[in-house]
Amino acid sequence: MRNISDVIEHHLKEMLVKSSEYVVEIQRNDLADHFQCVPSQINYVISTRFTPEKGYIVESKRGGGGYVRIQRLQLPEQASVQDHIFLTIGNNIDQASAEGLLYQLETAELLSRREVMIMKAAIIRETIPLQLPIRDELRAKLMKAMLIAAFTTDAKGGGRR
Repeated sequence: MRNISDVIEHHLKEMLVKSSEYVVEIQRNDLADHFQCVPSQINYVISTRFTPEKGYIVESKRGGGGYVRIQRLQLPEQASVQDHIFLTIGNNIDQASAEGLLYQLETAELLSRREVMIMKAAIIRETIPLQLPIRDELRAKLMKAMLIAAFTTDAKGGGRR
């Protein structure tokens, strides 16, 4: 059985998909009433599952008539995905940002779940036992190399993308 955070996340993502602009505005209290939970549970879900690294922008206005606006950022068209990836990674990338980028690519169905899991295993801090900033620089190089390989057509022309 899924926990309440998973249910709330799923509900918000469904709302985003149904929105023509991939934007949803909610009232924290109304959503808490709907799920019969405390508003802080809604805050927790939004702050941990709708982060910039995962491809979301969250705006919040408190007080009477306050709201939370969640916007799903769309990846660029296929032709410029590599440019977006390399700009996002840059010369160094921390683990949370790297995992967020992988999450975006999996959500956009540009990478399979298996590819994402393999890449995550290669970039976690336990796999790269170096001090900062060297660890983040090496992670960026690994990410770029793996993503180039994932998005490159093989020599026989049978690439999947």
